[in-house]
Amino acid sequence: MTMDTNFSNTGSLTNEIVDILRDRILKGEYVIGEKLIENQIAMEFKVSRTPIRDAFKLLEEEGLIDSIPNKGSFAKGFTKQDMEDIYSVRKALEQLAVEWAIERIDAKEIKALERQIELMEFYTKKKDSEKVMEINVAFHEIIYNATRSRFLAHILKSYRQYVQQARKATISEETNLEVVAIEHKEILKAIKAKDIESACDKIARHLDNSKNRAEVAWNIQL
Repeated sequence: MTMDTNFSNTGSLTNEIVDILRDRILKGEYVIGEKLIENQIAMEFKVSRTPIRDAFKLLEEEGLIDSIPNKGSFAKGFTKQDMEDIYSVRKALEQLAVEWAIERIDAKEIKALERQIELMEFYTKKKDSEKVMEINVAFHEIIYNATRSRFLAHILKSYRQYVQQARKATISEETNLEVVAIEHKEILKAIKAKDIESACDKIARHLDNSKNRAEVAWNIQL
């Protein structure tokens, strides 16, 4: 595996390497159990072994790498149970987030959500799944920020990488684009009505449907 990597001067080199390696593991480019060789990856990225070693430590903390003394570091990947757990945790936290958001959201944020729906519908008609995915992320982040809880927002954003590949798989199916747009429109409708019960129900249904779409797209049998 080779690549021409130009790292930015603004972020942490280690964090940029973590992002690349995490993405590879989640995509299955490194298969479960594959040994990750520090020197080989350092040569590929044209960096010293130190940021690679630091990146391995961070990925081990995330549970994506197993480091075994005297043997090396090995990709753990993302299992079926991991995906099941992520969606369960996400549903519980996003229901709490939408409840707090309804209590604290301002008119500017409502307008921002409306704008995301308009964009989602526009790009759905154009069948641009990449744009729909970006808008999907932005829509949920507006809700997270509207909670006025930096702790809850941080937790919700922290697992984004772990469902990114599932989101790509489900949204990239053109037959899902319109359904995804409708689900978000229903969530916004409940938020605007300040109907907490309905909003929690709508977001729970959306996430259940997202998990089901992921299972179909990935042919996962949980």
